[in-house]
Amino acid sequence: LKYRYLDLRRPRLQKNLRLRAEFIHRIRNFLKERDFTEIETPLLTKATPEGSRDFVVPSRLQPGKFYALPQSPQQYKQLLMVAGFERYFQVARALRDEDLRADRTFEHTQIDVEMSFVKREEIMNLIESAVTTVVESMGYEIKEKPFPLFKYREVMDKFGADKFDLRTDKEKSSFAKATDDKKKNILAFAWVIDFPLFEKMEDGEWTYSHNPFTGPRQEDEEKLANKTDIGDIISLQYDLVLNGHEVGGGGIRINKRELL
Repeated sequence: LKYRYLDLRRPRLQKNLRLRAEFIHRIRNFLKERDFTEIETPLLTKATPEGSRDFVVPSRLQPGKFYALPQSPQQYKQLLMVAGFERYFQVARALRDEDLRADRTFEHTQIDVEMSFVKREEIMNLIESAVTTVVESMGYEIKEKPFPLFKYREVMDKFGADKFDLRTDKEKSSFAKATDDKKKNILAFAWVIDFPLFEKMEDGEWTYSHNPFTGPRQEDEEKLANKTDIGDIISLQYDLVLNGHEVGGGGIRINKRELL
C-alpha cells in the first residue's frame, strides 16, 4: 500500500468506490423514507462474544484495562429497540481479528437494520424491496423476482453449501466479461431459511449455529424448553445469497426469558 494513492487512480478502483458510495446513498434514502432512524453506535466498547477475536485498545485512565472494538453493534442496537427506537439502521464498521481470506479483512462495513414487533417475513420483504429498488435504479438486472426461497437442508442436498450461484454458465461468462455494460451483470439473489438452531461440536456438545439469541420456530419452542430433539429444532434465521456469496443475514430474536 506504499503507493496506494497511485493505485487508486486506476479506473477499476475509481469505479468501485463511486459505485459503493452510490449504493449507500440510495439505501439510506430508501430506509429514511420508511421511518428508519440512522444512529451511530460507539466504537470503544466492552468485549462481547461474537464468534471471533477482539481488537483491544488500552485505556489511558485505567491502566491494565482495555476497550474492545466492536465485531458488530449487536448489544447497542438491541438497547435501542428496548429504548423505543423501533426502526434503526446504521452503516456500521465491524472489526474482527480473524484469519484473512480473499473476501474477508480485519475490518468491514455492514448495513445494520433492526426492527421491533415484526415477523421474519416482514423483515425479508423489506430487505428484498430495498435491494431490488436500489440495484435496479442503478441499472442492474435481477435474474428472478421475487427472490427464490430455499430451505437449508434443501440447498445442502442440492448444492452442497448454503452459498450457491443460480446463474447459468452463459450468465456467469457474461458477468466476467462485462465492464460498463450493467445489463450483462445478472444478479441472482436467493433466500435461505430454516437453518438448524444448534450444531454439534467435535466434543459432542451442542452449540448455537448462528448466535445465542436467535429464536426457534414457534412450533419448536416446546422442544427448546424441554431440551428434547435438539438437532431437529429449526431457527428463525435467514440468509441472503447473491451469485455464490452470502451478502446478508439475520434472525428473529428470542423475547421469552425462559427460552433464552
